[in-house]
Amino acid sequence: MRALIVEDETYLGEAIQTGLRRETIATDLVHDGATAIEYLSANDYDVLVLDRDIPTIHGDDVCAWTMANRPSCRVLMLTAAATLRDKVSGFEVGAEDYLAKPFDFPELVMRLRALERRPGVSQPPVIEAAGVRLDPFRREVYREGRLVRLSRKEFAVLHVLMSARGGVLSAETLLEKAWDANADPFTHTVRVTISNLRRRLGEPWVIETVPGVGYRFTA
Repeated sequence: MRALIVEDETYLGEAIQTGLRRETIATDLVHDGATAIEYLSANDYDVLVLDRDIPTIHGDDVCAWTMANRPSCRVLMLTAAATLRDKVSGFEVGAEDYLAKPFDFPELVMRLRALERRPGVSQPPVIEAAGVRLDPFRREVYREGRLVRLSRKEFAVLHVLMSARGGVLSAETLLEKAWDANADPFTHTVRVTISNLRRRLGEPWVIETVPGVGYRFTA
């Protein structure tokens, strides 16, 4: 999953970003509405974690823009505006979830995982295929009952591949979904991560290279 955080309180935004990265959620962080729309225009985010009272362009307008131009991106409003009227108006402009500050970080993670599973493509809480069981909530992977220890990035890439349900994903798509905006598209990062994943999961290989196209998780 890849998320964009829009939070004008620098310390809080950086704390959220650090915490989400530890949960294998690739994140970018911006501090105002205009920059948020620039990032949303250039990148394919799964989730937008959006404060409402932000500089340049109000969060409600960012949400409305997202609904009109990036409808596959889920919006979670994370804001100090906590009255029932605030929540109703947030849902009216297009938010799919609403979490008031102060909040418990594990609840934010659970809500983001829940948003990830909503249609478009519905995702079960635990993904199982070809003897591999991936639990994004516990951040655990098992192969034929054997616990497989993965790095955060390896876990994120495997999650993206398994969520595609056999679809072929390019290296660029994997970079888009599992890394943040600082990733260098001209490195061998994806290839190395895939190689490490294969080695850790063991034979028979469940990640296939499709020459000239990309990779897929296959039974």
